[in-house]
Amino acid sequence: MDYVQGTFFESMHKAPLADRIRPRNLDEYIGQEHILAKGKVLRQIIESDNITSMILWGPPGVGKTTLAMIIANMTHARFVTFSAVTSGIKEIKEIMVKAEQTRRMGERTVIFVDEIHRFNKAQQDAFLPHVEKGNIILIGATTENPSFEVNSALLSRSRVFVLHSLQTEDIIKLLKYALREPRGYGGQNIAIAEELLELIAVYANGDARTALNVLEMAVAGGDRQGDATVISKETVEGCIQKKALLYDKNGEEHYNLISALHKSMRNSDPDAAVYWLARMLEAGEEPLFIARRLVRFASEDIGLADPRALEMTVAVYNAVHFLGMPECNVHLTQAVVYLSVAAKSNALYVAYESAKRDANSTMAEGVPLHLRNAPTRLMANLDYGKGYQYAHDAAAKVTNMQCLPDNLKGRQYYQPAGLGLEKNIKERLELIKQMKTEK
Repeated sequence: MDYVQGTFFESMHKAPLADRIRPRNLDEYIGQEHILAKGKVLRQIIESDNITSMILWGPPGVGKTTLAMIIANMTHARFVTFSAVTSGIKEIKEIMVKAEQTRRMGERTVIFVDEIHRFNKAQQDAFLPHVEKGNIILIGATTENPSFEVNSALLSRSRVFVLHSLQTEDIIKLLKYALREPRGYGGQNIAIAEELLELIAVYANGDARTALNVLEMAVAGGDRQGDATVISKETVEGCIQKKALLYDKNGEEHYNLISALHKSMRNSDPDAAVYWLARMLEAGEEPLFIARRLVRFASEDIGLADPRALEMTVAVYNAVHFLGMPECNVHLTQAVVYLSVAAKSNALYVAYESAKRDANSTMAEGVPLHLRNAPTRLMANLDYGKGYQYAHDAAAKVTNMQCLPDNLKGRQYYQPAGLGLEKNIKERLELIKQMKTEK
């Protein structure tokens, strides 16, 4: 844990490239124009040194920590950094005591908490009274949705700034900056084609740190030709290995991806659905979790429009259970494509939700006597079963007997969409209704 501003920026002689060329001011900062362009609120409060408590939320490698370092460099306040991985309640309380003392002497304290989502509730609560009193200005950085990971009381006293993944053009610009910047490779003769910079940028997928790490490996493995280092396509491809995906199965991205898969299938887009399936599986998602969601989808979004969808997904669930990854990926693909192209209907989902609302408001409603069984003489004497009409005794196997309670008479919960098999079901229900009115 650092207590003084200067140590926050110190760069060592052999520090990684990403640390050596870290921007020192907003003019060197690349990306996030939506919050840092001239005239934007965040830029104004940084340049005017009018910092308020804030949460910087964005994926890895987009400049959250760098932005905090720039703020540290530009503010006239005492700047303290915490790591949520190594700092405990004791350290937090010590700093809070010091912050209260310095506030009384007219000095502000800015606290930067990296990975604030890793702080538990008790640790976050330790900051709250001091934010409320104005003893500290809190800056938190997180890759997780602060709505779920930051205490609501603390969140309500902070402004959230969302940082986006860097565009390919931004990363190319950053790589070129690293090649000419004296803190990077500005003093060396590095020969690398524009198309290879683009290759690195595309691979980095919005993560500046990943791009700079690949460039650093490529320079280290380049071909020395006189005073020049020549980087070939083979060298870059050798440095680009399959990215180790850190997939938090409890994090927001987990739910974002399953949502994308579900909505792509619902919109009958098999290509998008297979893509999101691959994203999940290659990131390490549990295949049985996906299989369970497909079983749910089969009834929620298809239902009786294509009853085979449920059979298919249950069979695929069993196949996934038997085989596991990677063999089961083709079975999941089969189910995802089938569900995507199948006729759609949410009539079963709508029917249950509508019936549930009525059920919850009529729990005290007794079952009509004619629908009750009468296994004993007493029950028969109480008119249990009286007036019941046995459908099989009717020629069309349909009677006009009312099966809903009187206060719900005429309710229609299931309304088939008219696609796939439900077209036939809809016609059948219309016929049944007509037969009941004729009796």
